[in-house]
Amino acid sequence: MIVTTNPATGAKLAEYKLHDDVHVDAALTAAANAQKAWRKVWVEERVGLLRGMAKVLRARKSRYAEMITFEMGKPIVESEAEIEKCAYNCDFYAERAPQYLADEPVVSNASESVVAFDPLGVVLAIMPWNYPFWQFFRFAAPAFAAGNGAILKHANNVPQCALAIEEVMREAGCPQGLFCTLLIEPQKVANLIADDRIAAVTLTGSTEVGAIVASQAGKALKKQVLELGGSDPFIVLADANLEEAVAVAVKARYINVGQSCVNAKRFIVEDAVADRFVELFCAAVAKLKIGDPLERDTNIGPMARANLMDGLHAQVEKTVAAGATLRTGGKPIDGEGFYYPPTVLDHVTPEMTAFREETFGPVAAIIRAKDADEAIRLANDTEFGLGSAIWSGDIERARRLARDLDAGAVFINGMVASDPRYPFGGIKRSGYGRELGIYGIREFVNIKTVWIGPTKAGATTPMARE
Repeated sequence: MIVTTNPATGAKLAEYKLHDDVHVDAALTAAANAQKAWRKVWVEERVGLLRGMAKVLRARKSRYAEMITFEMGKPIVESEAEIEKCAYNCDFYAERAPQYLADEPVVSNASESVVAFDPLGVVLAIMPWNYPFWQFFRFAAPAFAAGNGAILKHANNVPQCALAIEEVMREAGCPQGLFCTLLIEPQKVANLIADDRIAAVTLTGSTEVGAIVASQAGKALKKQVLELGGSDPFIVLADANLEEAVAVAVKARYINVGQSCVNAKRFIVEDAVADRFVELFCAAVAKLKIGDPLERDTNIGPMARANLMDGLHAQVEKTVAAGATLRTGGKPIDGEGFYYPPTVLDHVTPEMTAFREETFGPVAAIIRAKDADEAIRLANDTEFGLGSAIWSGDIERARRLARDLDAGAVFINGMVASDPRYPFGGIKRSGYGRELGIYGIREFVNIKTVWIGPTKAGATTPMARE
């Protein structure tokens, strides 16, 4: 049985029966059979499904946004933005998929040679709770456009969202069986990965879970895309516009109640402006409204689960005990629900917990650097490599420094965010592979060389010479 809880109150929302092995087996067979037919549909026709997905999402935005807020606590305005972003992603790939998947000609000694992009099959999508619609649809839009099918294993604290996604797909016109949500326990995922009807795996989640899934998929020799944890640096150099940097920094840390792999987490500030940055940052944090996530002016809602709040608090206590300065926040809010206040830790150093570990919640760690070179060194002194930001008044210098950062993305004078127009993903223990952009749609395809005949009679092909 799966029980879903309202994190704002701690009250039970609903119970759902787990799918048994018979249901799972039938779903896998249906998906595999449906995908064999779907792959033969021209991409220009397949993108009609994506347009239908966008239409359903927008028509039911209010309902789905409330569902997100009730199940994982996201402030309602952010939940609405999440649904709209999903719809935009579907529209984006509906327009560009035919171009992204078109055969690419290759100059050779053949009469014709091309690189073709064929679907892999049914992809298992293991998705987290923090963006319960977006994490799925950013994968699904390009995957379905490319001719794949999908099975969704969602986080078990958002089953309503998981089933609502199935509703979106059905009403958008998805061929029967091509997509299915499975409500199963995590320990049964290994069986799905090993099943021959699953061709590939995509996971967004923790680094620890990513290592397990990578091992299981690797044993089965199946393609994986892993988007894992992050401890993103937000570098503020002495020549930055501090007011602008602080305004973005607060949003970058506390959006989604700080529960995002790509949230800014470590604020690395040059000594010359560090005191002023902390002053402005704390003043901005004090203006954030904590409260009911259904109220439209709420900035900070509850954390998704009690155990997540407890774990975050333990990280704060360890960091303060190691010598960091607690500027604001620092302990759970009394009362119902899983509320943790926006917290600022100053004078954090590399040996402290808030520097070394990912803090998945509303806690900002401020680290002081003597100069830009030390800021880059501190930024790279982590096992993670997802996103990063540099704030500077000298764009050319920032552009050079960006090449020295170990991260999948560097944003100069802006907030790191995923966007279908460019690839998204990490390096090191933040995972591998890319979602979004042209690279994302080509992750779950067979990149196939097609070579047609020599240009002259009797000519020897490259393969024959080998």
